Amino acid sequence: MDGKKTKKTLLAEIDKLRDPRGFIKAGSPRFERLFGRDSLIVAWQLLEIDPSVCWTTIKVLSELQGKKFDPFHEEEPGKIIHETDDKPHPEHPDEIPFPYYGSVDSTPLFVIVAGMYFRAAARKEGAERRHIDKTNDRAFLEKHWPNIKAALNWILEYGDADGDTFLEYRRKGRGLFHQGWKDSSEDHLGIKPPVAIVEAQGYAYYAFKQGASLAKLLGENDEAQKYDQQADQLKKNFNRRFWMEKEKFFALAFDGDKKQKRAITSNPGHLLFTGIVKENYLKSLIQRLFKPDLWTPYGIRTHSTEEPDFDPLSYHLGSIWPHDNWIIAQGLKRIGAEKEYRQVRDAVLKAYHELGFAPELYGVVEGKLTQIPLACHPQGWATGAILNFLSKD
Repeated sequence: MDGKKTKKTLLAEIDKLRDPRGFIKAGSPRFERLFGRDSLIVAWQLLEIDPSVCWTTIKVLSELQGKKFDPFHEEEPGKIIHETDDKPHPEHPDEIPFPYYGSVDSTPLFVIVAGMYFRAAARKEGAERRHIDKTNDRAFLEKHWPNIKAALNWILEYGDADGDTFLEYRRKGRGLFHQGWKDSSEDHLGIKPPVAIVEAQGYAYYAFKQGASLAKLLGENDEAQKYDQQADQLKKNFNRRFWMEKEKFFALAFDGDKKQKRAITSNPGHLLFTGIVKENYLKSLIQRLFKPDLWTPYGIRTHSTEEPDFDPLSYHLGSIWPHDNWIIAQGLKRIGAEKEYRQVRDAVLKAYHELGFAPELYGVVEGKLTQIPLACHPQGWATGAILNFLSKD
């Protein structure tokens, strides 16, 4: 494929999903609306390509941030939405009441991406004047600091209801049973709530570390100390409780009985960019991601072939998602695993080149790349993943 033509096509897909307010909608045709998690991840992917997307996404999500307790909508003070839209959707008449806040990870991701944007803005002092208006780092930070603090307080007070340091979820209304990125209205993961899903612990840790760093810049040293202490305690507890010594890998979750859900999945790969993993666990974690039950020539599967519920074409139990692999790749790059980073990047780009487009997800059946009919296209974070990978070549 011609590189310039490919990037032009991908940018056109992003523009197709761009809301008039500037954020990127999740995907077409079923998810053409604002999703907290999806839109934040796309904003992260596009940060060096079009930082205005990040600026707008943080602005819009700040305006919609939870202000009250509303179990029907699963709204809580400081919580970032899961999804919403300006118009009703007949496919979700009762299950998802808009605006809907049933997400465990949108809130820590909001803090993380806001911090990333602030750092990127601070590096762009030479930007042209019209863009500096949207990337004035100090003004941005001061404006959104109350939203960032409210989000961190939600993680502390409401996301960790039992005070064990772990970020947990359980359905309160009629919405989603599982509320991590592998979300569903059904218990397809087989985990008794409240659920402490593995990747959300890494997100929470990184959010606290970002919050501490930003608080120090603003002279709020007591807040910084509080966030640092919470992060350190979470890291200690997480590595002690989630690590599976026999498998040399992290459990998928802790369930409501504080027992490990010992499935082998792609989820622990998300921990790599967050800094929560103990140094002596990193090598084993990376090696496990590349064993043949997870690894394929087209990327890392969501679910191990050795699990009894594995299905290569399942939405979350064996398919391959470009954005999932992209997040794992960012962690590999951050910790200096360049060889493995390129391995993941090249596998996802191989799938893109063979398919000719970037779907939400795809399968690998007996070594062959296989399309999945329900996959959305364009999907914001799939397109963003390919665009970001290509921009790094």
